[in-house]
Amino acid sequence: MARDSLEFRFPLQRLLAALILILVPVTVFGFYIALQADKHVHQMSGAYLRTITRTSAVTTSEFIAQRITDVGLIANETGVVEAITAANRASERLTDSAIRLHADQVESKWNSPEADPLVTTILTSDLAALLRRHRELNPMLLKITVADRMGATVAATDKPLHYFQTDSDYWRALFSRSADAVYISELHADGRGGVAYVSIVYPVLQAGSGRFIGAVAALVTLSPLFVHLNQQQVARTGRLFLVRDDGTVINAPGITASMRVKSGEYAAIRDALGTLQGREAGYLDATLPNGLAYLIGFADTGLKQAYPNLGWIVIASQEEREAAGPVRNTAQFALVVMILGLLMLTVLGAYVFLHRTLYLADLEMPQKEEKRTEAPDSGNRPE
Repeated sequence: MARDSLEFRFPLQRLLAALILILVPVTVFGFYIALQADKHVHQMSGAYLRTITRTSAVTTSEFIAQRITDVGLIANETGVVEAITAANRASERLTDSAIRLHADQVESKWNSPEADPLVTTILTSDLAALLRRHRELNPMLLKITVADRMGATVAATDKPLHYFQTDSDYWRALFSRSADAVYISELHADGRGGVAYVSIVYPVLQAGSGRFIGAVAALVTLSPLFVHLNQQQVARTGRLFLVRDDGTVINAPGITASMRVKSGEYAAIRDALGTLQGREAGYLDATLPNGLAYLIGFADTGLKQAYPNLGWIVIASQEEREAAGPVRNTAQFALVVMILGLLMLTVLGAYVFLHRTLYLADLEMPQKEEKRTEAPDSGNRPE
């Protein structure tokens, strides 16, 4: 009876050789491609964090620049210059000792009812109405104060803490640097309402001569800037910080400057910020105190050179396993496939080797038995 089945026979040695020539290069090449993909995804994630921080740093710098412009417009108002000039003219004949005596007398009763007429004049003048109008048009201006060249308050939106501004930190800092330079204070946080603000002091210069004749000081809220920064999304585990150059967090989701929280990310990038190569890279890998590996991007706002109190840095961080998770899983899968493939080839090679050894042994056994049977026959031959 004819057999209907079709048999296909292929030697195991050739099969093993074919698998080695095909399977090994493919698995190794696949693993290499997965590693390269992991590397590129890591670089793309780092570049993404770097872009976010640089964009946020530019936004922060532009916000401060715009607020300086707002205060500068007030300082150059005709009414402000005229009021300051008139106040300087009234005191220009007084000697320094007379001015100091007058300042001491006013300050001694500044918080008493005796100073009410002077306070009323400061808060109800035409210039004070102009200042309040500016504040209404620009809600980011919290308080505005105008002082003459001696530091005496000319007009204000609210009663200042002192009549003479010469004891204020910003007034001393204004003259320690340059009378024609804008001064910005450190960031302050209102403990009651949580409002973060800085003081911007803009000098008023005499037209033509450029001589210092007074200054406009404004408290400026940073809340709109912080709201914008907090809206930046950096995946599920990502966070965006605005940090001082001492590591204190100025703003982050759920964190305010009044908390005085130190940033672990800043400690990780501090050395990189001191090198040109680190600043150009803009991101690095670091293990934070919580034991997790993070990808950290950073960018300097560039404000400190002009305003020493604004050494602010923007930092974005994301867990590394989230940043490169999908591709890294693919690379791990490719590694497992490569190991399994090599293991299967090893098992198949061992089987072929052992099978070939047994086959050769089976071929040699009949020959030995034949020699042992032929010896007795040769001895019994007839002569």
